Amino acid sequence: MKLIPTLGLALGLTLGAAAPALAALGGNADSVLADRDLANGTLQINAAAGYSVHEITTASGTTVREYLTPAGKVFGIAWRGPFMPDLRQFLGAYYAQYEQAAATTQHVGHRHLSVELPSLVVHSNGRMRAFYGRAWAPDLIPQNVSADDIK
Repeated sequence: MKLIPTLGLALGLTLGAAAPALAALGGNADSVLADRDLANGTLQINAAAGYSVHEITTASGTTVREYLTPAGKVFGIAWRGPFMPDLRQFLGAYYAQYEQAAATTQHVGHRHLSVELPSLVVHSNGRMRAFYGRAWAPDLIPQNVSADDIK
């Protein structure tokens, strides 16, 4: 009987280790492909001065842009489309901060949420079939790049 709980624990650890790394805020460039696959989308990469933009268009029509430093670290994300992206996926380790702040933040109507913390900024807007927003980690934004570039 002791074998069953041990097998369950081993299986859980194995499945957890096999899960793909996601290109979340603060994550790396290699995991953008996992995001594309998870979203069943297409990927287009564009270069800009001081950063690159990895744009994923999902099968449902939502576009998610991941902004990466020259070193390949995700410093910001932006989204637009008929469906909200999975913010738990795209905010990664920052999601807990977002969730806690969102629970205590006064909402401006039902369509707008703004979270502004020293380590995370999220602006989310929208209504049915028309969502948009952006998020960034201020301390990860490269020099000579502005949060206004995340759009």
